[in-house]
Amino acid sequence: MILTDRQIQEAIANDEIAIEPFDVGQVQPASIDLRVGEEGATTKSKKKTNIKDAGFIVLEPGDFGVISVFEEIRLSAQHAGRIGLRSKYARKGLIATTGPQIDPGYHGRLTLGVTNLTPHPVSIPYKDDILTLELHRLERPSERPYTGPYQKKLGLGAEDLEVIAEGDGMAFSEVLTTLRSLSSNVAGLTNQVKMMQWILPVGLAIIAVITAIK
Repeated sequence: MILTDRQIQEAIANDEIAIEPFDVGQVQPASIDLRVGEEGATTKSKKKTNIKDAGFIVLEPGDFGVISVFEEIRLSAQHAGRIGLRSKYARKGLIATTGPQIDPGYHGRLTLGVTNLTPHPVSIPYKDDILTLELHRLERPSERPYTGPYQKKLGLGAEDLEVIAEGDGMAFSEVLTTLRSLSSNVAGLTNQVKMMQWILPVGLAIIAVITAIK
């Protein structure tokens, strides 16, 4: 069962789930919006960024980034979550690469993986709404609540930064730049071919006239 706005607030009041800090203004009809947290990193910068101090983080064209979520989440053994990227960022050409499910018993701050598939930089401000979280109440509590490696994780860890700092080959942004350059070269070659299509017949006609005069 997906919790409605009233049920979300009741579950928080009854300490069945916790979203801290909780802002009732983030609650939607059947979900709650989560915000951009303090830490992030991108393949372009190859280092951790303090988004709070900078005010924003920028994903360059083709960039992959990891961003910590502002809210800390705790779910009971009878609650699960489903997350998705806010549509305003999806319309800007970003895609989320984070698994959509939050298991019962999870406690921590989510880390969002996001890729910019556009040819333009996308700025993501600190504490801007970036994820939508649906909360589901299960028919009965899970017998094996989540105890995995991300339990009680509250910020970016070494595993999050490994791909950023030690990725092999070109970053996705460099691949896109190369493809755009190749596209430009192909367009130039196409124009040259079009010119030859009328230059060659004219040249042959001139040669024919000269030969006839002789």
